[in-house]
Amino acid sequence: MHPLVSVASPGLERQGPRSFNWFLASIFASAVGRNAYQIACAWILVVSGHGSPAVAAFFAIVSIAELIASPIAGWMSDRYDRRVLYVTADTVRFAGASAFAVMLIKNDSHWAIWLSAILFATADRIALTTSQCMIPSVGIRFSLATANSIVFFLMQSGSLCAASLTGFLLHASPPTNTFAAMGVAFALSTFCMLFVRQEQAPQHSLAEPTRSRLHVDVRLVFLGAVYAFLYTGGMLVSVVGPSFVFEELRGNAIDFGRLESAWSAGSILGVLLLIPLIRTAKICVLQRVILALTALFFALLKVLDLPFIFVAFAILGVLYNLGRVGVEVMLQSTVPAPALGRAKGVVHCVGVLLGLILFGIIAAVADDIPPSAIFLTFAVTLAAGTIVLGICRPRAQCKPAGNQD
Repeated sequence: MHPLVSVASPGLERQGPRSFNWFLASIFASAVGRNAYQIACAWILVVSGHGSPAVAAFFAIVSIAELIASPIAGWMSDRYDRRVLYVTADTVRFAGASAFAVMLIKNDSHWAIWLSAILFATADRIALTTSQCMIPSVGIRFSLATANSIVFFLMQSGSLCAASLTGFLLHASPPTNTFAAMGVAFALSTFCMLFVRQEQAPQHSLAEPTRSRLHVDVRLVFLGAVYAFLYTGGMLVSVVGPSFVFEELRGNAIDFGRLESAWSAGSILGVLLLIPLIRTAKICVLQRVILALTALFFALLKVLDLPFIFVAFAILGVLYNLGRVGVEVMLQSTVPAPALGRAKGVVHCVGVLLGLILFGIIAAVADDIPPSAIFLTFAVTLAAGTIVLGICRPRAQCKPAGNQD
């Protein structure tokens, strides 16, 4: 059986097209809210004079919270109703964004950003883990590659909207309006998810006990390493991007919004390219090419000027999402559905650990070197990592594996 073809079971065939459409609407609204939150917090910290170290510290707090929450979210996703978990997480984010908007009316307390980061990161990890584990069931009419591409297309479209709207709102109005808009996005996400049909609760079958176990093999480690590099590169854009625009490019919030928009637009194109590319190239080969090209374009940021900077970030967005969706497809096609949540938790933890190391380095040296030099250093590290992965890759990674959903 081809690894990218989904197999329907009688219980999953009841997932109709309307249910999938509501799921996509919820994913889009949630993506608007979550990306608006990160963009707004990063920009507020930079323009208030705290610079890259403060942004790195903010994302370090987010990463620590995600590191703790990831295995818990994966375990919960494999044990409890995933739709209920998602609705709960987005309800928490709605309440948090609304409370933050009210708080900013009376004072401009930056300490509130640190506290909100813990809340948002925990809820965000639960929402992302559960929603992505739902893809094989709610998108049962499509192959895994197609279903994931559709979902990630909507996610990145939400990111693009968030980047454009957040940059404008931060430039033209007080920050409280931005957080109020986030609350509306999370409320819409919660509302739409209520119309998605419930999955059959994940069952640990006594007849097939091995299907509920998570086997950490060489392929999972390889995927975790690829995901870690991609995740760290994406976080680097969020951490260093504001200072890169503000300090080196001498830009404003609108320019930062354009940079984020270029990244998101490229990410959308990356999703669309996955389906034709996956038919002509093996995923393992495609992943290594993506990592190599990512290293190249991060290095080029040191020498490029506007508007080529925006083009480079758009290409980086293409590579980032092309690789991310490829990892998701491989996970869903090789890991049994009852263990998928825990597998995603393990893979994400690897990425977060690498990201935490990066944030610590940035916080320590960001005042002494320019943001473009940080991009160049990461490019060299990524190039070396790509070579190691090319040498040590598991042979089984390129072989087709049957879908075990």
